Amino acid sequence: MSHVVDFTTVSLDGVETSPVAAALAGLRANEARYFKNKYDHVFTVTSAEDAVEAVERVHRILREERDIVIGSRPLEATDFIVDGLRMTYVFYESGLSINVMYSIEDGGKRAVGFKLAEGMEVPDELASRFKFARQKSKLAGTIRGSFFVIRGEY
Repeated sequence: MSHVVDFTTVSLDGVETSPVAAALAGLRANEARYFKNKYDHVFTVTSAEDAVEAVERVHRILREERDIVIGSRPLEATDFIVDGLRMTYVFYESGLSINVMYSIEDGGKRAVGFKLAEGMEVPDELASRFKFARQKSKLAGTIRGSFFVIRGEY
């Protein structure tokens, strides 16, 4: 079952099992606000069990591009196209959010982004490979983020 992420009233629905549930819900709401303001897109998520293709897509790209396997359990995911970009998000129980931005046009932007909810440690599988920059969010507190460019075709 899918639900629209409300960025005016942050809800823990779908992420309540996370040890940083409030921060993860804020991070998810921050993404929803961005897509609504920039693209007038309504950010809708589905449980990871019902979004197997989206979760597997992200895991495949991580594995094939950087030999990364995420240890945390995926809770929710979404996959949509906006402004010529296919966007896939997975939100994990640890407080990690991973997004794949993949331009439909050849030669366009293609990258994987990582965001860490406030209060979570950098996962071991990412700690030695990436530096994380800090960003402030009214909805999510301090978000730490990093990314890498996708080289392959997916």
